[in-house]
Amino acid sequence: MNRREERSRELREHYRGTVALVTGAASGIGRALATELVARGATVVVADIDREGVVAVASRLEQAAGGVDAVPTRALPAVLDVTNADDVAELVARTARDHAGIDFVFNNAGIGVGGPVADLTLAHWRRVLDVNLWGVINGVQAAYPAMVAQGHGHIVNTASLSGLLPSPMLVPYSTSKHAVVGLSVGLRMEAAGRGVKVTVVCPGVIETPLLDKRNPDDLPPVGSPDIRAMLTRLVGRPYPAASLATDVLDGVARNRAIIVTPFHARRAWALYRASPGLLIDRGAARMRGALRPSS
Repeated sequence: MNRREERSRELREHYRGTVALVTGAASGIGRALATELVARGATVVVADIDREGVVAVASRLEQAAGGVDAVPTRALPAVLDVTNADDVAELVARTARDHAGIDFVFNNAGIGVGGPVADLTLAHWRRVLDVNLWGVINGVQAAYPAMVAQGHGHIVNTASLSGLLPSPMLVPYSTSKHAVVGLSVGLRMEAAGRGVKVTVVCPGVIETPLLDKRNPDDLPPVGSPDIRAMLTRLVGRPYPAASLATDVLDGVARNRAIIVTPFHARRAWALYRASPGLLIDRGAARMRGALRPSS
């Protein structure tokens, strides 16, 4: 076994026999994370507000878990609304109690809300902040004290490349993700001396159902562009969720503070850090092109 293969094996072994909770796990990034965690030998609480979806995912992963190198892994479904702080706290406490501790909490649940800022209402802003920001805060508030008490643990918060770069037409979403980045890196510095690790994930365009979803149906309708087409033109082609999950779990095993992936996302972030004005001006021009109706 060469050094690269040995390192890959070590990264996978990092999760063997651990206990993880993943929110937003019925689809997209959350489902991919749960799948990869089970494949690496973790017991995973698969949590989502979508009851049917989370039960289906957990059932499929539970059936697959028996073949993971003879490691007794489990996939356990949990219906959870991350905006309900009491329910989040109860699930984290129950998971820790039932498994004599909790090693990882992936605060991944999120929604997309966008459209021209001039057309948005306070209801649009409240909804995206309730889920994308307060959902993460609720997860941190529940998990961090428990991890401090047990002396170890790793909190992983899903933000977005939109949490590092300006994102026109997705301003409420981007606002929430910038806040998640700030929460995560600040907490990481505090938590370092207490045995708890914190990582924030900032993916580029990922192939998930979120790319094709409009704003929630119960919010006032607003006009918005084709998000998939717009982001693909501005940032790059969608990256498979399964590949993202591999990148994320490898980065978490390495205790990376900020995980930006794939390459097109790292390139855009590097350009923004080097010359914010250039990216903003260039992005504004490309944005006008992306919003022109196709002939």
